[in-house]
Amino acid sequence: MKLGRRHFLQIAGATGTAALVALPGRTPAADGIPVAGEDESSVLVDTTKCIGCRGCEAACAEANKLPDPPSDAEAFATRRNTGPDCFTVVLRAEKPDGSPRFVKRQCMHCVEPACASACPVRALDKLETGPVSYDGSKCMGCRYCMVACPFSVPKYQYASALPVVRKCTFCSSRQAQGKPPACTSVCPSGALTYGTRGRLIAEARGRVYGNPDKYTPHIYGEHEAGGTNWLYITDITFEKLGFEVAVNDNSYPRLVRGALGVPPVVMTLWPPLLMGLWAFSHRDGKGNGKGNGKGGDHG
Repeated sequence: MKLGRRHFLQIAGATGTAALVALPGRTPAADGIPVAGEDESSVLVDTTKCIGCRGCEAACAEANKLPDPPSDAEAFATRRNTGPDCFTVVLRAEKPDGSPRFVKRQCMHCVEPACASACPVRALDKLETGPVSYDGSKCMGCRYCMVACPFSVPKYQYASALPVVRKCTFCSSRQAQGKPPACTSVCPSGALTYGTRGRLIAEARGRVYGNPDKYTPHIYGEHEAGGTNWLYITDITFEKLGFEVAVNDNSYPRLVRGALGVPPVVMTLWPPLLMGLWAFSHRDGKGNGKGNGKGGDHG
């Protein structure tokens, strides 16, 4: 094997460049998730209108072929989280006067989702229309998405023989057919309003700042994690509703772009680089491969 130092470096450089170009989302145009937030599909959740009927849970379970949700007594006994077999939950909190306040939780569908940026195989993908979709056939089980998500939404099927990551996909297949998400189509009280993000932010601002005695002066999701497509307004603190109040207002892919990009690059480049180093170390001073006892040149 003839492999001089210059030749090795040329091969390594070419291999690295090709690998980087081949990685999903590594082109200049797709570096970070493109922002088209104003026109993306979105939902405004007004918790002051939620009656806790949990019809959204039942509709979600039916649309995604998930187990039936628990009864009200079981559902409100403890604070539940979403899981691989439960994409949305309705939680109960108490207002200062002791009366109940209900809130629906699910994937926030960030405008620039950290989960999709961290996924090296594009199993999680940000669609131009707004949803963060998931393709289990591409998932390699690395679970980088679970580490990256600031809302701790993606969940892994640890109990399954063939586990995948699961989460709410914003009914992306229904939206592609011109239908609203299943949960929003059954809400009887008007707590869930489906539309474009720009229009719903304007609607939320009108409600919140036009009724300062009724609403907490904050629209959750307008800025959190760079903006999300699920927006919330309420009349109690978001912390009391169980929201992650320490979430940064900046886009997480922009904040941690370098760190999230390291694992895929290392996995892609490490094998060819090791092969090149092995070949380079097994040559003699003349650039020839070292002998292996079968007539190799030992001169």
